[in-house]
Amino acid sequence: MKKELAQSGGGHVSPFDRIKRTNEVGAEFWSSRDFAGVLGYGDYRNFEGVVEKAKLACFNSGNRVEDHFVDVTEMIEIGKGGRRAVKTTLLSRYACYLAIQNADPKKAIVAQGQSYFAIQTRRQELADEQLEAERRLSLRDEIRRHNTQLADAAKGAGVVEPVDYAIFQNHGYMGLYGGLKQDDIHRRKGLKKSQKILDHMGSTELAANLFRATQTEDKLRREGIKGKSAANRTHHEVGAKVRQTIRELGGTMPEELPTAESIKRLEAGRHE
Repeated sequence: MKKELAQSGGGHVSPFDRIKRTNEVGAEFWSSRDFAGVLGYGDYRNFEGVVEKAKLACFNSGNRVEDHFVDVTEMIEIGKGGRRAVKTTLLSRYACYLAIQNADPKKAIVAQGQSYFAIQTRRQELADEQLEAERRLSLRDEIRRHNTQLADAAKGAGVVEPVDYAIFQNHGYMGLYGGLKQDDIHRRKGLKKSQKILDHMGSTELAANLFRATQTEDKLRREGIKGKSAANRTHHEVGAKVRQTIRELGGTMPEELPTAESIKRLEAGRHE
């Protein structure tokens, strides 16, 4: 791990940038002990209460505390070449933002920190929104392509008529969405009849559906499955397996994921 300096346009280095660190993959974080020092907490024990309040605020906001607060043991120098193990907490940018909101407001540096982390957090939110948009666009394009290939594989198994293909698709959704059919998902997302559910999925939900489609296509072809009933059963089994994997990983079930804005707007912006 390394510390990183970042300067503003005027050449001034923020004290919060001075203590910022980055890990091996480039993610930024701060040590709670460094943070307490910059904020003028002479006794670190007084800052521990601030960190605990920040953790509670994180939990109450619906975020995973462990994603933003990591308790570790660090070695610090104590003079004459000696070192001592101490407990500290590694803080994400969001964790710092919450901590600064719960710090002593009488300290001038606290007001500076509130402004700094509010701006930095908003910048990260905008960057994350852009990344999510790019992921959605890419995954939606992939699903369009693979749904065509899935339809071809289903046709080879005997699913020929449009009504039969609609039933086949519903079996995949039912497996992945815990029994919900396409119309059920449509209503759950609060969409109009003219709106497509795939156009209102975030990247996580799109990725789950892409995996369902690609694995079903592969299984139909690999095992030479024949007959509408067998094809429907295969699609349901694959969808259910993807759902089981999500559950085992501690993920959010697809029907519980939020409805995203129409991807048509993102596609329009891509061509502007």
